[in-house]
Amino acid sequence: MTTTVELDGESLTPADVVAVARDDAPVSVPESARDRVRESRDRVESVIESGDAVYGLNTGFGELVDERIPPDDLEQLQINLLRSHAAGAGRELAREEVRAMMVARINALVKGYSGVRERVVDALVAMCNAGVHPVVRSRGSLGASGDLAPLAHMSLVLIGEGEAIVDGANLGTDDGTTRRVSGDEALAAIDREPLSLAPKEGLALINGTQLTAALAAMVVVDGERLVRAADAAGALTTETTLGTTATSAEAIQDVRPHAGQRESAELIRRLTDGSEIVEAHRNCDRVQDAYSLRCLPQVHGAVRDALAHLREAVEIELNSATDNPLVFPADDVDDRASGTDRGAVLSGGNFHGTPLALRLEYARLALTDLAAIAERRVDRLLNPNLQEDHLPPFLAADSGLESGYMIAQYTAAALLNEMRSIGAASTDNTPVSGNQEDHVSMSAQAGLNARTAVENARTIVAAELVCGTEATEYVDDAFAADDLSLGVGTSAVRDLVREVVPPLTTDRPIHTDLEAVAALLAAGCLDTALDRALESFEPS
Repeated sequence: MTTTVELDGESLTPADVVAVARDDAPVSVPESARDRVRESRDRVESVIESGDAVYGLNTGFGELVDERIPPDDLEQLQINLLRSHAAGAGRELAREEVRAMMVARINALVKGYSGVRERVVDALVAMCNAGVHPVVRSRGSLGASGDLAPLAHMSLVLIGEGEAIVDGANLGTDDGTTRRVSGDEALAAIDREPLSLAPKEGLALINGTQLTAALAAMVVVDGERLVRAADAAGALTTETTLGTTATSAEAIQDVRPHAGQRESAELIRRLTDGSEIVEAHRNCDRVQDAYSLRCLPQVHGAVRDALAHLREAVEIELNSATDNPLVFPADDVDDRASGTDRGAVLSGGNFHGTPLALRLEYARLALTDLAAIAERRVDRLLNPNLQEDHLPPFLAADSGLESGYMIAQYTAAALLNEMRSIGAASTDNTPVSGNQEDHVSMSAQAGLNARTAVENARTIVAAELVCGTEATEYVDDAFAADDLSLGVGTSAVRDLVREVVPPLTTDRPIHTDLEAVAALLAAGCLDTALDRALESFEPS
């Protein structure tokens, strides 16, 4: 059973987001967080009762901020907000992306500054736990005021509108199928009534950075997993191309002590510990390896540092109140706030996605460089003009008649080209809402771009693992020896790859090889294999 993720507004992690998004971990809200939600709603009610004009409660939105809304129209105002802002375009978000966005939104609401009723939170929790996933278009967010369009598509289902993909178990089937239904049908499938929205609730549902934060959380988890896989792939390539692991020596890292560089270098040492292949050519006449081998700790380590920088922002953002306006206890703010002696309402810019957007760009660029160095190592494994003498051209069993893994490098080059062609979304700015919202972050697009970078880099690293594993079939030929051992970690890598990719004895469609290994990386299987292999490691 997957452990329940408790949403308290304070402690949600990227790993928690992934557990809910991909493993269907159930979510719950503790009583302490519910108390905050109720208190926040009481403050909103007090402000409404005062009759004062307060943005988001009884005024129009954006450029229409000066339009006062009569009390009888306040519920319709919130409904109209969801309908009008559900203006997304492009592909539909994947199931995991929708679930990640939902859990991030719940966690933001239960922080207790959004002013929604408890029933709004309960409705989102019920949908998440019962497998009701709103159909959400991926494009339309500017990352300020938050991820408006995607969150509006998500929220429409709460009022019985829009569409949702519903897990078959809720529709009377147990065959794992899903069905696309209207919002009201989706709610009926889990015995819930459509919500009527009270003042502030529509705005609270859509005004925040939760799509960006959700995408960023998955980039963090997948990126960190991928850079470890790249370390393993690079270590395997180093061994099979008869490179040296001396470049990962602790002394080198000590005099340039970047944290990521140290971590990658240490992992290379651990992965290759006990390698008879490394020992067999320790005193050879090669002076230096190519940069793609020699500088592995420096390049991979810089990627680790970039991902750590993103993780820091994501962990803060997941546990932040990011809608506008925010509702505070009256004693917590100064007299510039609107409100009463029970509750104060402040308008600000916590919905602005720049703190995530810039770091997502940094992470995307870092992952592109990770892919670039891996592609160069793939070429060194395959290219007859660069290969070691013991490796056949393109690792083909019968070169000339067969092409072996030649086109794996083409695929890597194509994917790398796509990564290099992605623009920097966060450097663009298109004013909207009559120029009231005159600087936006484009953070959601930065998140989508980073997701593309992760997926492409994963396939490129998978190509290196496939080719590096195939190269192990020829290493003994370099020394006229039998069964020279790989390192404690790299042997585990080879064994894992061989579970899904057999030796290349003749040409075959190799896309299945790349896809199978990329799937292992995405699922964390390589992490598990390395952990098992290295848990008893003792440095030599």
